[in-house]
Amino acid sequence: MTMKGNVLIAQGGGPTAVINQSLAGIVREVRRLSPESRIYGALHGVEGVAKEEFVDLTQVTEANLEAVAATPSAALGSTRVKPKADFCKKMFAVMKAHDIRYFFYIGGNDSSDALLIISEEAARENYPLKAIHVPKTIDNDLLVTDHTPGYASAARFVAQAFTGLSLDMRALGGVYVGIVMGRHAGFLTAAAAAARRYEGDGPHLVYLPERSFSLETFLADVRRVHEQYGFCVVAVSEGICDASGQPLLLSLVEEVERDAHGNATLSGTGALGDCLSKKLKEGLGISRVRCDTFGYLQRSFLGCVSPVDAAEAREAGEKAVQFAAFGQEMNGSVTIHRVGDYAVAYRLTPLVELAGKTRYMPDAFINEAGNDITPAFLEYVRPLLGKDCPVAARLEAPRIAGRC
Repeated sequence: MTMKGNVLIAQGGGPTAVINQSLAGIVREVRRLSPESRIYGALHGVEGVAKEEFVDLTQVTEANLEAVAATPSAALGSTRVKPKADFCKKMFAVMKAHDIRYFFYIGGNDSSDALLIISEEAARENYPLKAIHVPKTIDNDLLVTDHTPGYASAARFVAQAFTGLSLDMRALGGVYVGIVMGRHAGFLTAAAAAARRYEGDGPHLVYLPERSFSLETFLADVRRVHEQYGFCVVAVSEGICDASGQPLLLSLVEEVERDAHGNATLSGTGALGDCLSKKLKEGLGISRVRCDTFGYLQRSFLGCVSPVDAAEAREAGEKAVQFAAFGQEMNGSVTIHRVGDYAVAYRLTPLVELAGKTRYMPDAFINEAGNDITPAFLEYVRPLLGKDCPVAARLEAPRIAGRC
């Protein structure tokens, strides 16, 4: 089958470890189904479209494409620009000049919202454009889909990082607090517990945005765990909120940076971790308290890619092209649906069902106390990490009775 017209691919939002797998999947599937179509790549998302800053992906070699597919971050560059009507008109003028009839936008919920705007404006302008959203976000906060490409690799990094941190703190004692990305959804922070193996393994406490955060309860929880094990490891989401629903970070800094979509930048400061560390030292009298804000480390870590994530990101790109080529009239987003134990199926979901909306951790994934995850979450997340995900061991040696 030949697709009528040329193809444009762009990447939006925060980079991930597997976003380029989706790029490669789109390019290779267009080459297979429609070798006559020219394939353009827009530099820095929709900004590059409006500015006519393109690269010719038709001329990329298979070897280079596969090498880039295995490389984290957004090879085309990214953006957080949200297009409006006048911006869309500039994009359409450029698209028409290059006979672009298919637009594949790889991104998260803000990118899906941007694509919905573009598709609606294209309809008003009577411009024949097939617009397909290819999902990616480490936050795992897209509606409809079971999980998003990019999440599993970031979750694998977080799980392994907290395993190492737990081993470190077990050796020397004290309290460790790790601030994890995820915005207003707790999926990534919850993944900190995915590699727990033995009784007493950290993180012992997991605080998510889906439950209100109380400093008094937090201090009591840490005290209890520290008295029980001699150390305590805590995973805290960057988006934790107080009882009023206000992100705790917003009460700690005078000015909050916001992106083009109006979202508060929650990972641009270590204020949350510094505040919690100070409260722990003052409230519990524990001298060895350490805190890190993971920040961008989670997004594009080269040595921690989930093979499941990489394969599904590639397939999401391939399915996007198939949905565009084989009779799907609507514009939409590729969504992943879990079937069996463990397999997935792909569907095309209308953009209006998920664009600009946020999915949260289900109640079934959070324990009653609101300070940990449940076995149901572990059943959900562990297949995504890959069977080769490392696990830690403990020394199994009996204590020797004293002679003195």
